[in-house]
Amino acid sequence: MNHTAINAYTNVGIDTSVAGADPHKLILLLYQGALLAISTAKNHMLRKNISAKGKSISHAILIIESGLKSSLDKNVGGELAQNLSALYDYMNQRLLVANLKNDVAALDEVSALLTELKGAWEEIRPAVVQAKHQQGAAAARSQASAPQIKSGALTYGRM
Repeated sequence: MNHTAINAYTNVGIDTSVAGADPHKLILLLYQGALLAISTAKNHMLRKNISAKGKSISHAILIIESGLKSSLDKNVGGELAQNLSALYDYMNQRLLVANLKNDVAALDEVSALLTELKGAWEEIRPAVVQAKHQQGAAAARSQASAPQIKSGALTYGRM
């Protein structure tokens, strides 16, 4: 299989994951993407491929800044959202240092922080899915018992 086909397959897989994802899953995908970009940057750094390293680090920074950080709702999230925002800023600063100084330790530090956050986010996944399922079931029950007009007659339940 050639590289174009592999890239096309990868892009379809990512597009499919994103298209079918709920907001919680999208955050997981952002964590995975940032971790992959950092891992790729580390490999490029070790191989002294400077331009590719820079692109990968820039990609990780973009995911953290425009994806993870911008998804925070500081009004609803309060102190937790504020702390995460500051942590994302710190991570981006460390990634800039890693890029400028070819600092593998800085990449490892950010990777460890993202891995910990991703793990915590994965831990709350079952609760999010269960709550969503319960909301859907409640909405279905509500709809089933709501009055409906069917062919000019008032009925209860689904049409």
